[in-house]
Amino acid sequence: QVQLVESGGGLVQAGGSLKLSCVSSGPTISRHAMAWFRQAPGKEREFVAGINWSGGSTEYADYVEARFIVSRDKAKNTVYLQMNSLKPEDTAVYYCAQDARLLGPIPTQTRFYEYWGQGTQVTVSS
Repeated sequence: QVQLVESGGGLVQAGGSLKLSCVSSGPTISRHAMAWFRQAPGKEREFVAGINWSGGSTEYADYVEARFIVSRDKAKNTVYLQMNSLKPEDTAVYYCAQDARLLGPIPTQTRFYEYWGQGTQVTVSS
């Protein structure tokens, strides 16, 4: 059973930075695409950023506007999301997710992801 545990969330002022981490207990994270999603109160969960199994390809939501960077460290079974120039509208619970498929591309829809973390709260004050 795969367990994903996020950390690194918190309260930050607009313009600040946070780095989220997602550690997996599963043995095969290195062969799966990983992604970050977020969900604000009253809104649907939305794709933020993803990285393919090799780490050689990444994808970002348009609203990220080059402010975020997703990366992975296979040796540590960890995926990161560096968030810079944060805005109040970035406030949400951020979730890490693992694609169900092996060696696949980066899905942007939640239905392709098999495992999810419990989420970490990010709050950006104006």
